[in-house]
Amino acid sequence: MIETQEIEKKSIKILKTDLSDVSGTFVAFANARGGSVIIGIEDGEALPHNNQKIKQSDIDKVRKRIGELTHNVGIDVQKKVADNGGEYIEVKIFSSESSIASTCDGRYYIRVGDQCCPVLPDELDRLFSDKGSFIWELKVREVSKIRKDNNKSKRLIELIKSSDRVIDFVKQKTDEEILEHYNLVCKGKLTNLGVLWVGNREDRARLSYPPVIQFIKYDENDKKVKKLDWSDYTMNPLDMIEAVWNQVEDWKEYYEIPDGIFRQNIPQFDETVVRELLVNALVHKPYNQRGDIYINLYPDRLEITNPGRLPIGVTPQNILHAKQHRNNVLCQLCYAIKIMEKEGSGFDMIYEKLVTSGRPIPVVIESIDSVTVRIYKRVLDNRIVDMLSSADQRFELTQREKITLGLIAQNESIQVLDLVKQLELSNAAELHNWLGKLKTKGLIISTSKTKGTGFQLNPSFIKSIGFTGKTSLKGIEGHRLKELIITDLERYEISTINEIHIRIGEEIPIRRLRKELSTMVKDGKIKTTGNTRWRKYLLTKRTLK
Repeated sequence: MIETQEIEKKSIKILKTDLSDVSGTFVAFANARGGSVIIGIEDGEALPHNNQKIKQSDIDKVRKRIGELTHNVGIDVQKKVADNGGEYIEVKIFSSESSIASTCDGRYYIRVGDQCCPVLPDELDRLFSDKGSFIWELKVREVSKIRKDNNKSKRLIELIKSSDRVIDFVKQKTDEEILEHYNLVCKGKLTNLGVLWVGNREDRARLSYPPVIQFIKYDENDKKVKKLDWSDYTMNPLDMIEAVWNQVEDWKEYYEIPDGIFRQNIPQFDETVVRELLVNALVHKPYNQRGDIYINLYPDRLEITNPGRLPIGVTPQNILHAKQHRNNVLCQLCYAIKIMEKEGSGFDMIYEKLVTSGRPIPVVIESIDSVTVRIYKRVLDNRIVDMLSSADQRFELTQREKITLGLIAQNESIQVLDLVKQLELSNAAELHNWLGKLKTKGLIISTSKTKGTGFQLNPSFIKSIGFTGKTSLKGIEGHRLKELIITDLERYEISTINEIHIRIGEEIPIRRLRKELSTMVKDGKIKTTGNTRWRKYLLTKRTLK
């Protein structure tokens, strides 16, 4: 048994406490989609000790204390027997669909991935909004299943039965049972999710806020030159995704880049990236909140804007790794019919496609009432595309290795802290999983073993594939950078950091230059005059000699 979004394990030792230290865990599950807290299985273990016994008094204590320590937390406490004969307590926590759960002393938590995260006071409004989304999908409409659109229903069921992501047990169900299994039908009536997917136009239009997509194209002066919209409620999410892709001619435009004596066509926008962004917009849309989905196409970029903020626990800085869905049942259905990637991997795929085509990583912008994902059309360096293709063919790189190698290639040389930031990691230790075997395969090298390590492409690898990159100072070694600074100050004397940066090479990261200047001041090789933005650098008499 492992910890997941729905399962948390606690040591049997907590029964010797008053449970106040774990009250936030029960609140977190109640404010999310519910789950189970398993008491009696230690961390790293799959089963309890085979001689472990649970007393009825322990069960009564857990039930009583949770009621005393929390508000609006519904539970069911039972003793369970594991395969090895050991006993443990399962506390099943129900989602507090119509209220917000809290501890008795006024603290709020929510389950995000396998963590219980505190909800800050300014996030309570978002929690109230997200709670409405939790119950929207399964709310039963006064619409008989007889009113469903048979063509949409038939196509959806065919996709489910032909999908290799759906187990045989589900495929062997009748058509009606499949609709019930995916919560489209309940007790002979369509749910909100059912109306969205297999309902007719009239019933879909009566949903509180059915999805509407608007496409707007702008010219170089930010003037609208083209507009399309899908707002007649005749289409379900799958129909809308296909309509957007097929009806916008701009997706079909290509770049031509040299490939030896031939020319290689690279689409301005990768189809899988555009489709994944559209699916994300539709499945993460808060359907209890007004607002259209906007696709804004500019000469240099594409922006897809979704109403509502990111779910609690998800930020623009961790979106690459966060696993928190607003419409969980809708996500499961979209994954089953293969129109979206599995949980937590959609943005990984977007990063991979963009980086391997020589483009910058996506930019996520969150405002007070919307989220925008921006991707750029431009290819930073045509040669990077060939280099990554050659590396993948030769070494069969993993997705993470391709992303990391692509970022290093785009930056020519990159420090650990910058790479950690671009990969949205919480610390440098996590970088190991993203570097994979790039170093052992000889694709990259590092210049030191400190926190300021600079990764760059291995010159031997570059030479072996005939990659003709430009010579750059970006990865210059520390002692050479010091000599460059000294030579510059000998010639120009008193200078600001910006003046030095412009003269010796703007491709050198300013952070690295600032660090090197600070080290040289401590070593007595240079000195400063003035403070903060007026600070200037000059050589000491010792260095001049």
